[in-house]
Amino acid sequence: MTEPVLKNKVLNGNQLKLIAIIAMTIDHLTWAFFPGCQHVWWVWCLHIIGRLTAPIMWFFIAEGCNFTRNPKKYFLRLLAFAVVSHFAYNFAFGIPFFDLSAGAFNRTSVLWPLALSVPVIYAVNSPKVKTLLKYVIIFSACVLAFPSDWSSIAVMCPLFLYSHRGNFKKQAIDIVFWSFVYALVYFIFLDKLYGILQLFTFLTIPLLSQYNGERGKFKGMKWFFYLYYPAHLVVIGIIRLALYGNISIIL
Repeated sequence: MTEPVLKNKVLNGNQLKLIAIIAMTIDHLTWAFFPGCQHVWWVWCLHIIGRLTAPIMWFFIAEGCNFTRNPKKYFLRLLAFAVVSHFAYNFAFGIPFFDLSAGAFNRTSVLWPLALSVPVIYAVNSPKVKTLLKYVIIFSACVLAFPSDWSSIAVMCPLFLYSHRGNFKKQAIDIVFWSFVYALVYFIFLDKLYGILQLFTFLTIPLLSQYNGERGKFKGMKWFFYLYYPAHLVVIGIIRLALYGNISIIL
């Protein structure tokens, strides 16, 4: 399936994904060198840069669901990398691999809820699935995704972004709304300033508004991201061990 290229837009999919990768790397390196949520303005600014990553990932899950020729393979590919990335993510930040006793937040990577969002998108948009079952699937996916980075938000926002494809104003509202929900949870239960920081995901909106509908010339970007994500987390974990020993460095 192809769609018209938006000639007045200047960013293709590869360029946006590269922005996400750079922002993510800056954010994770900041956690490694300045662990915890340090209330220092320039550390805060580095984490603000990291807020660019998640909405771009949500957006391209919605795009991927639209363009993939094989939804089952797309889901299984994401699921496989979610499993691999679970160990890389937890190693990076000093989180027990299979222990929720330390808390219910940030127990695994964002790839887990992103993988879950794919069958949710297809189920919700399938005329063959009854309405009640759709709600059950959404609820179940949100429960399963809750302990992960970006929690259930990384299930719900891709779902809404997919539903609003072709209407960027509504997609921008989706990003703001679901980011606000996540920020509110952080504000109430974890750290007030870091909760406010989550709202800076809105900075991604001007970038996504420039998406021209093209993938870009480099066809291997999806595989680059899938490999880069766990690989860079392993490096973060090595830095963590070298600097602090086997302690947690994230909220």
